[in-house]
Amino acid sequence: MAHVPSDPPDMPGIDPATAGDLGGGTGPFNPVVRALRRSRRRWRTFAFLAIAIAILALGLRIGQDRFNADSDYVALVVIDGVITTNSARLDILQKLESDERVKAVVLRINSPGGTTAGGEELYEAISALREHKPVVAIISELGASAAYMTAIAADRIIARRLSIVGSIGVLFNHVNAGGLLQTIGIDLEKVASGPLKAEPDTDEAMTPQVRASLQSLVDDSFNWFVDVVSERRKLSRERTLELADGRIVNGRVALEDGLIDAFGGQREAIDWLEKERDVAADLPVWQVYPQPLSFEERFVRILGQQAGSLLGLSGLPAKGETLDGLVSLWHL
Repeated sequence: MAHVPSDPPDMPGIDPATAGDLGGGTGPFNPVVRALRRSRRRWRTFAFLAIAIAILALGLRIGQDRFNADSDYVALVVIDGVITTNSARLDILQKLESDERVKAVVLRINSPGGTTAGGEELYEAISALREHKPVVAIISELGASAAYMTAIAADRIIARRLSIVGSIGVLFNHVNAGGLLQTIGIDLEKVASGPLKAEPDTDEAMTPQVRASLQSLVDDSFNWFVDVVSERRKLSRERTLELADGRIVNGRVALEDGLIDAFGGQREAIDWLEKERDVAADLPVWQVYPQPLSFEERFVRILGQQAGSLLGLSGLPAKGETLDGLVSLWHL
């Protein structure tokens, strides 16, 4: 009697483990299994697209609600980092003056200061804005030098007990690299129209004439700073000069010295606006500067970051700001 094998013979190109699935069973070759897998992939794709469309619609709706011409709000202006002149920021502040939807303005400040011109620009712009809208300045971590110059333009200054405040003063930095240049064999020569042209120069120490000229520049700017602090904080000039030796203080001391009005943050600012300026406490607070990225811009930025990561560009340095000339700055 012929022997009948208990297992099917091996067939070329077919794995015995899956041979039984060619016409039935639950293996990957089963037509029903393949159809179910295709259907599952389609549903996943559909669900992903549905979620993406819903998020996009929500983002667009939020953007429309935010800038609804009939909606009143409190404008939030963020001032952080090193302060310099800024035409875009100035334009926003000027537009807030005539915007009927804006019922008040909150300044959120976190800055060591910056150029004297940048601080003056902000002081003048906020002073003009204050004539049309109530303005509250909130010093979060740091409000020094030109940043404090900015804050005093507001109707009220609020800070935390441990915020850093002050550094009322003006500074002109100069690096004398003459010794270094001589060491490496570089000798600079110049022809100038006058003894103070292009002074101070980096290849030599200041002469008494140059130092006196720069001191006059610093003193004149400093006196203006002292005058506006005295006027806005209702301090005598003598008392202001005592506080304007460049010192920094925390919020607790700043309140005792009359440099700020109260402790707190945004909640306390809104409470004051409601009690003292009749601004409804339930108005939304919208950040108008720097203008937040839209939903589409955030989406594109994420895609760009992912693409940059894939291309190995994520470690490229960003361009930073530099300062030159007369500054009202605590520390970089």
